[in-house]
Amino acid sequence: MTVTTQHIAKRPRDIAHCVSAYLQEGDLEGIASMFHPECVIFFPPDQPPKTGIEGVREGFKEMLDIRPTINSQVISEVTTGDTAMLRAKWSVVAPDGSVIAEGESTEVAKKLKNGGWGYLIDCPYGPPVITD
Repeated sequence: MTVTTQHIAKRPRDIAHCVSAYLQEGDLEGIASMFHPECVIFFPPDQPPKTGIEGVREGFKEMLDIRPTINSQVISEVTTGDTAMLRAKWSVVAPDGSVIAEGESTEVAKKLKNGGWGYLIDCPYGPPVITD
């Protein structure tokens, strides 16, 4: 798919909005551009974490057919230099208005080469629990 619009998160709290826009456009590469190349994603929570841009593509490819909206209300954002930590209440809503998923997330964001922000660590349901 050709990217017709480039969304850049000017602030860490804007990342989810950009991901949602790309998701609604059906642009998997656009979604991947909102993540740091060395990212780790803890979703789905019952599976091992996904890593890197290939992990992002794997995690989001099934959602492209649905084209849901991600609603994110950032409740905390702490930034130091090119790194930020966020907490948010979020939901993924199907076009018919039904809620597909929701939760409270913790994320670490990092400045990207394009000058915008992207997720480095994405924990949609909060940080994973230590099991050992």
